[in-house]
Amino acid sequence: MSMENTYQNLIEQTFNFPQEGFHVTEGELHFCDIPLMDIIKKYGTPLKITYLPKIGSQIQKAKRWFNVAMAKVDYKGTYTYCYCTKSSHFSFVLEEVLKNEVHLETSSTYDIHIIKDLYKQGKIDKNNFIVCNGYKRKPYQQLVTELINDGFNVVPVLDNMSEIEYYAKNAKAPKVKLGIRIASEEEPNFQFYTSRLGIRDKDIAEFYKTKIKDNPRFELKMLHFFINTGIKDTIYYWTELAKCLKVYYELKKICPELDSLNIGGGMPIKTSLGFEYDYEYMIEEIVSQIKNFCDNNDIPEPNIFTEFGSFTVSESGAALYSIIDQKLQNDRELWYMIDSSFITTLPDTWGINQRFIMLGINHWEREYQTVNLGGITCDSMDYYNTEAHANNVFLPKVSSNEKEPLYIGFFHTGAYQESLGGYGGIQHCLIPAPKHVLIDRNEDGEITTRLFAKEQSFKSMLKTLGY
Repeated sequence: MSMENTYQNLIEQTFNFPQEGFHVTEGELHFCDIPLMDIIKKYGTPLKITYLPKIGSQIQKAKRWFNVAMAKVDYKGTYTYCYCTKSSHFSFVLEEVLKNEVHLETSSTYDIHIIKDLYKQGKIDKNNFIVCNGYKRKPYQQLVTELINDGFNVVPVLDNMSEIEYYAKNAKAPKVKLGIRIASEEEPNFQFYTSRLGIRDKDIAEFYKTKIKDNPRFELKMLHFFINTGIKDTIYYWTELAKCLKVYYELKKICPELDSLNIGGGMPIKTSLGFEYDYEYMIEEIVSQIKNFCDNNDIPEPNIFTEFGSFTVSESGAALYSIIDQKLQNDRELWYMIDSSFITTLPDTWGINQRFIMLGINHWEREYQTVNLGGITCDSMDYYNTEAHANNVFLPKVSSNEKEPLYIGFFHTGAYQESLGGYGGIQHCLIPAPKHVLIDRNEDGEITTRLFAKEQSFKSMLKTLGY
C-alpha cells in the first residue's frame, strides 16, 4: 500500500498539525497530552470525558487578553469575568471555574438553588457578583429577591419593564443594584429583526426616568447587551457595539451611578482544526473602541463584564466512540456505525447542524477513505457526514475482522450537550447516556481519572417511564 495516503498525512497536509491540544504518537491521538487509548482501554466506549484543567486555562487566557488590552490603552475601568452557568451546570465544572476568582451569571429559577448550594459549601461568598439574566417569572424573581435581602452581590438585569415591580415591593436591601438588557437587533439574515430579550433601546431612558431615577432604593449600575451570533469581526457586531455605547452615553448623562457595561458572551470556540480567530485582536479592538468612545464623549470608561459560557467549558469536553460496523449501502455510500447515538450524546449536531473537531483516535498509519457516520437509533437524522471545513468525513480504513476496532473522538463538546440531551432522563430510542469520566492532574502533573457517572441503566429509564 502507498504510504502517501495515510490518515496521518491527510491531517498533516490539510491543517497546521500538530496544534494546541492535539498531537499523535505512534499512530494514536493525544488530547491535551492525554493518551486517549489508555482512557478507552480503562473505561471502554461510548464515553464522555471532561478534562478539568482546560477550564481554568481558558479563563486565565481571557483574563490575560483583557488585562493586556486595557493596559495598552490605559483603560481606567475594571474587568470582571462571569461564567454563564447554563453552558454546563455540573458541580465539577463550577468547582473548577470558581478556583479562578470569577463571578457567575444565571438564566433561570433553578440556577439560584445552585448559587445557594455553592454558598453553603463555601465555594462562593457574598462578594461574588451574581448577574441574573433571562425572562423572570415569579419564582425566579422571588429567589433573586431572597439573595438581595440576604446581602449577596446580586445584579438582576431587567429583561422587561414590568420585572421591576416585584423588586420594588419585595426587596428589603437599602440599595438594590439593577441592570438593563438592551434588545439587540438580530443579524440581517435572521428570521426576526429584534431580539425577544431585553428592552428596546428607544424605551430605556424614559423607563429609567419613570421607574428607577426617583426611587432612592434603586441604583442602575449595568447596561447589558448580547449578540446572538457571538463576538465576531463583522460590520454587524461593530455597529451593535457602537449603538450600545450610544445608549450607555445617553443614560450616563442622566444616571451618574451607571458604571458597568456587560458585553455578554459569545466568544467563539474552535470547531475545526482549521479554525482561525484572533482573540487578542478582537479583545483589543473592543476595549479600544469603548475607550475612544468615552474619551470623545468625555465620560469615564465603564467597568467591563463578560459572561463566557461555551468559551469556558467547550474545549474541556470530548465524546469517544467505537466503530462497530461498516455498511456499504450503494455504490458510493459507506457507513461507519458508532456504538451510540448522536441525538443522545451530541444533540447540537442534528439540532443546529453544529460541527465539532472529529478525529480518529487510532490507526493513523492506515489509508483513509470517505465515510458517513451513523448512530444506532432508528432515526434518519442520526448521522454526521460533513466537517466544518469540508463536505466529507475522512477516517482510516477498517476491515471486518479487526483485532482493534477504530475509535473516533469528537472534541470541544463540553457546553450544552448534556442538558440538551436530557442527561439522566429518557433518550431517543432509549439509547443510554454514556459513561462520563473526569480527567485531572495531581500536584506532580500526572493524569488522574475518576468515573463521574456510569452508563445510564435500563432500570432508571424504565422507572422514569412509569414501569
